[in-house]
Amino acid sequence: MRALHTLSYVNRLYDFIRRHPTWVDSLWAVFLLMMSSLWIVASVSTPPGPDASDPLPRGTGQQIAIVPIALALSLVVALRRRAPEKMLLLATGTGVAQVIADVGPFPGNFAFLVILFTVASRHTRWASRWALAGALLAPTIDTLRWPSSPHNPTADVFGTLFMTLAFVLAWVLGDSLRTRRAYYLELEQRAKRLEKEREAQAKVAVAAERARIARELHDVVAHNVSVMVVQADGASYVLDASPDQTRMALETISGTGRQALAEMRRLLGVLRSGDTAKRDGDAYLPQPGVEQIADLVEQVRGAGLTVDFRVEGDPHPLPSSVELTAYRIVQEALTNTRKHGGPHVGATVQLCYRDDELSVLAEDDGRGAQRELYQDGGADGLGHGLIGMRERVGMVGGALEAGPRSGGGFRIRAALPLKAAD
Repeated sequence: MRALHTLSYVNRLYDFIRRHPTWVDSLWAVFLLMMSSLWIVASVSTPPGPDASDPLPRGTGQQIAIVPIALALSLVVALRRRAPEKMLLLATGTGVAQVIADVGPFPGNFAFLVILFTVASRHTRWASRWALAGALLAPTIDTLRWPSSPHNPTADVFGTLFMTLAFVLAWVLGDSLRTRRAYYLELEQRAKRLEKEREAQAKVAVAAERARIARELHDVVAHNVSVMVVQADGASYVLDASPDQTRMALETISGTGRQALAEMRRLLGVLRSGDTAKRDGDAYLPQPGVEQIADLVEQVRGAGLTVDFRVEGDPHPLPSSVELTAYRIVQEALTNTRKHGGPHVGATVQLCYRDDELSVLAEDDGRGAQRELYQDGGADGLGHGLIGMRERVGMVGGALEAGPRSGGGFRIRAALPLKAAD
């Protein structure tokens, strides 16, 4: 428990330091000012030594000038993170004043290393270059202004090299910190961009899936309900006169309803996960293909529509996407024929197998749909049959032609490439 309490205290202290950097720098500035003050007190209270290279300021002017210089350097440390560029200029001016006033090196000069590191860790290019130039020149100026021993120039040379290395190292550490921060910032921005791209891709995928489900629902509901409505109307018309025809119509309605439910169950199964797609032994039907077009034609014929169905070419296996598209095109075309073809309408469905594509033709000889019924979503803007048909054909890389025939009626022709669909 005591260890946890200590760790919690350390974490709170660390959070406080991160949230109040200026306060921390101010504490260091006060410490640096105290060290400078001790240096000043020593220069006043300690008698001069016999060595001519005594580092303490002995002159009255030097002792007076060191006070504002020490205060300025302490201020540089206190505000180094709040205003680094301004503090760099203040440190430069203070260094020039120190040289002019002949105030030798003292503990307050540690502020030069601090401001070099701080400026190099920021992104202001001119300030960083200024700091690097100062790091290279300051030790040489110090040695020329205050040589340690006039009779030992070798010591001054090594001392200058050592101080130059220390100043440059401070700048290099700061620049490395700047580079690392920029790298981490770029990683964060990249992660945010990737997250936004994933969200956008997810939205596109959801929109595409919704459009696909809408097409499936339209094809299933529109076709089967249309058949049921036609049969129900016929049954009500011959209810009293022909009970056998009424019974056949009701059986067709029942079979069509079951087929619609089966296809709806298959479609809902797609929306469920693999574990919940089958429940209580329900098996969802596979997607319809070209082999089921014959059954579709027979169903429409049973509803009273005359359909001529022909297959040309040598049938061969097709991609599942092409098969489903062909089936839905025929289904939608026959549904539109029943809805808009008028009385005594006849339809033609033709499948033509080629090596590189499947050609689908569906046309009728009725009065045909008015132009506003098959363009821009229909007259009320709610029609989605041909819109969904174009989307399906476009998804497999095919081409679709839909419009009224010159001699009357309506024609839908689609070319479904096989290679593009794989």
